[in-house]
Amino acid sequence: MASQAPKVLIFGATGVIGRFITAALVDSKPSLGRLGIFTSANTVETKPAQIKSLQDQGVDVIVGDVRSESDVRDAYAGFDTVVSAVGRNVIADQIELIRIAEATPNIRRFFPSEYGTDIEFGPQSAGEKPHQQKLKVRGFIREQVKRLEYTYLVTGPYSDLYIGRSNGNIEAGGFDVQRKKAVLLGTGNEKIALTTMSDVGKLLVAAIQHPDASRNRALIVNSFVTTPKEILAEYERQTDSKWEVSYTPLEDLKTREEQLWSAGNPIATLYTLRRIWTEGGTLYNRPRDNALIGDPDTESLEHAVGEAIKKNA
Repeated sequence: MASQAPKVLIFGATGVIGRFITAALVDSKPSLGRLGIFTSANTVETKPAQIKSLQDQGVDVIVGDVRSESDVRDAYAGFDTVVSAVGRNVIADQIELIRIAEATPNIRRFFPSEYGTDIEFGPQSAGEKPHQQKLKVRGFIREQVKRLEYTYLVTGPYSDLYIGRSNGNIEAGGFDVQRKKAVLLGTGNEKIALTTMSDVGKLLVAAIQHPDASRNRALIVNSFVTTPKEILAEYERQTDSKWEVSYTPLEDLKTREEQLWSAGNPIATLYTLRRIWTEGGTLYNRPRDNALIGDPDTESLEHAVGEAIKKNA
């Protein structure tokens, strides 16, 4: 893989994080042997401008049914690296994509859709409800994959979402630029490692470009480490104003999380993840792995807040 330019096929290329991953791969296209996306006929119909833009930039658009083994096998024929950016609701469907990749000799490396909380952070991680589908994917790879290489890109939370508005879920924390109001989780002093969505793409590209360092492992990467109070201070500095602040203590967050799961409310996932982050679930007792993949330039808290202000003001 290191001796030739990688040929990369992306699943979920037009989704929430897939757009950023695809953009970063397009930017690095001169170093790639080929870049393609596998997408549905429905996506081609409903996102024509996005699809045409990719085609205009030299991206091959392969249209098929992700649940059709023959369609996936045909798509795999021209590539050696598969990047999955599928959404949380279809995470387990990757098992079939991986099974087919394992049986396709030209596919050498698979990047499952991780891009978030480390699902094997510690013993308690196995019981966290939002982790279950990703754990199934890792379990399949452990038990069934013998030839295919893999990389889990673990980025922690997306800063774009964490430092933005709460979208009505006030207790789950958030920063409202228009109203100059913030809800901080915990005491506001708990550290959290964040990654901008743009940096997720950059770090994915770097992992592809450093195949030996990223082979068969979880890469723990991020843009920066901060605290809710430091985020607030940066908002106040850039808006030149004092904000109204309230807090959701960790115990209150846990209580609301349990209530939402009991009620079968899907927003419970958000509360569980934010509880995990507030408990320190994005911090490690070793340095981050950015340096292993060339230490690509990453964005700062200052930049992330500035972008959030532009978007939400």
